[in-house]
Amino acid sequence: MKYGETLDYLFSRLPMYHRIGVAAYKADLNNTIKLCDLLGNPQDHFKSIHVAGTNGKGSVSHMLASILREKGMKVGLYTSPHLKDFRERIRINGNMIPKKYVTRFISDHKAEFEKLQLSFFEMTVGLAFNYFRDEKVDISVVEVGLGGRLDSTNIITPLISVITNISFDHTQLLGDTLDKIAAEKAGIIKPGIPVVIGETQEGVSDVFIEKAESVGSRIYFADQRFSAEFSRQESGIRDHFSPRRRKDAKNLRAFAPLWLIDIYRKGKIYISGLESPLLGHYQLKNIVTLFEICEQLRKQGIRINKTQIASGLKNVLLNTGFAGRWQILSRKPLTICDTGHNEAGIREVLEQIRQTPHKHLHFVFGVVNDKDIRNILELLPKTAVYYFCKADIPRGLPQDELKQQANAVGLTGNDYPSVKRALRSARKNASKDDLVFVGGSTFVVAEVV
Repeated sequence: MKYGETLDYLFSRLPMYHRIGVAAYKADLNNTIKLCDLLGNPQDHFKSIHVAGTNGKGSVSHMLASILREKGMKVGLYTSPHLKDFRERIRINGNMIPKKYVTRFISDHKAEFEKLQLSFFEMTVGLAFNYFRDEKVDISVVEVGLGGRLDSTNIITPLISVITNISFDHTQLLGDTLDKIAAEKAGIIKPGIPVVIGETQEGVSDVFIEKAESVGSRIYFADQRFSAEFSRQESGIRDHFSPRRRKDAKNLRAFAPLWLIDIYRKGKIYISGLESPLLGHYQLKNIVTLFEICEQLRKQGIRINKTQIASGLKNVLLNTGFAGRWQILSRKPLTICDTGHNEAGIREVLEQIRQTPHKHLHFVFGVVNDKDIRNILELLPKTAVYYFCKADIPRGLPQDELKQQANAVGLTGNDYPSVKRALRSARKNASKDDLVFVGGSTFVVAEVV
């Protein structure tokens, strides 16, 4: 098989949740266990950190991988979904898995995989773990795909389990209350393995405490020990990578604004002026979670100093290829995208939009077709001009249906058959002092970054 044929096999022959939705979801770990048995249980051959949560798990995973790389470790990173290239999901020290490895892996095991009737995600997890073992990574950062308890990644025994926060998303699979969703996320908590919780949330924290106590795991709430504040934003153009890295960083916003952040530990200044190229205000919560993870890693002999943390955060875009989170696409008009797609994520995005100077807001908006978006639509500002669109995936909600639902709650605008046509129209209509925002779905953002 050639690589193009391999991708076609992965995308068309294997059920893929992010394309077709609930029909691809496997509500048990049996297939993943059988797959890893077939591969010789590669997940047992490297250390790992497991990261779950409704929002922020991708950001935390990328920042953590960057910090561990700055420490000099060989770091595997498994995340989902991808934006442009399937291989974004599986990286070592920022480099995507080679095409030849993907093709050989599928070709060598295709018959066995078909007997198991694997889903796309199950196969991808097996591929990642096999690659990390073969390449002898020192440690891997593994992001949960969906939920936790029944997620295919939940066959690892990590050094630390991490849960960033809980809010409503995938309710048809995880439950229709926050405590039910929390219980599914808590499924990654393993006996005797410390767990870091990013945010103390009323109504769900007790779920994590009870689970941790039941399996004898120590639990740490990051926001009870650390806090973070913006000190200022460096304006204009700034190179926040070293000269030798500029060429490699040219497509990773190497010349862009950055935040300076102060970190407090138990109310006292811990690090002053930490540089972050991640511009989303919500990243403060993720950085707090990150510091508690580093604290727990030190207890296990992986000593990460402040310089390594600072370098890891400063170089996260270069070290991991991270993209799509409050990312500036262009200026005049200022054009920004963000992958926030559930109610809590959209609230964070809208607050930052309100704090971003602009005359008029032009909102390029698309969603998937298997979630109730009424609450999200009611959050959106009625004064904006909307450009309703459909991402180029089967799960995308048709733009005319989206427009109809949006009109029902007082949102107005035109519909477009593609994301790029919607964005072109928005930028054409916007003045230089306006703001163009692209969001609503990871798959919408994927078409513009």
